[in-house]
Amino acid sequence: MIKQSLIVASLLLGLTACQSTSPTQIEDLAIEGTWHIESANGQPVIDYSPAQLTFEAEGKLTGNNSCNNFFGNYVLAGQSLQLQPAGSTMKACVDALMAQEQRVMQVMPAVTQAQMANGKLLLKDADNKTILILSKM
Repeated sequence: MIKQSLIVASLLLGLTACQSTSPTQIEDLAIEGTWHIESANGQPVIDYSPAQLTFEAEGKLTGNNSCNNFFGNYVLAGQSLQLQPAGSTMKACVDALMAQEQRVMQVMPAVTQAQMANGKLLLKDADNKTILILSKM
């Protein structure tokens, strides 16, 4: 009788261990705030360049793409991230800043995911290639 009870208890314990649990929800990264752009599309930004992204509450995105200010939205779900620039000012700057600005604006819509590594925010494309490296200001 005791042997049968032990067998039944073991089976019940085994079945309980095999039950699936609800998937763990991945928490959003803490990206709110202003981030200095260190690198865009594999090229470092010009020293003392004002290039930055600001992730505000409720998905609002603002920043400076080296020469001009821009605005738009972002969508963050876990590590999935989409940047949706909507418009910018249209000042003319020196050629080097204009080229850098173009790189920043070209890669922003390609961002699909974000990852924190060594205090840096790495923004990656669909191929898992890091296209923007940001540091917290």
